[in-house]
Amino acid sequence: MPDPCVLFVCVKNAGKSQMAAALLRQLAEGRVEVHSAGTRPGGGLNDLSRRVVEEVGASMDGESTKPVDPDLLRCADHVIVVGSEARLPPVAGMRAPITTWELDEPADRGVDGIERMRLLRDEMAERVRRLLAEI
Repeated sequence: MPDPCVLFVCVKNAGKSQMAAALLRQLAEGRVEVHSAGTRPGGGLNDLSRRVVEEVGASMDGESTKPVDPDLLRCADHVIVVGSEARLPPVAGMRAPITTWELDEPADRGVDGIERMRLLRDEMAERVRRLLAEI
């Protein structure tokens, strides 16, 4: 039986979806096929996102921003939109529902910079742990 396949999506694929993917890769230890993509991919990974996942031993090494691949949407077992900004319409043949993780946005409370990213990372890490327990 093949490993379960998870696709994380955000707008730019530069921060949130990459962080969630890195955290799942770390926790799943090779038992889950993990991908990330963006609805409007940006030019490069967010340095603060990279730093905060490295603080907990995860890595974005070798990753780059990429668009959503309709074929990947069709074969993924879990499709998760990270945050409320991205809009991801379903494509014909998808077998997984699209789940949205509404995140608490620290910037709305005046928390910015690396502290903002740490709070986002910690919330995503908890959600990733729950997801891994489900699959």
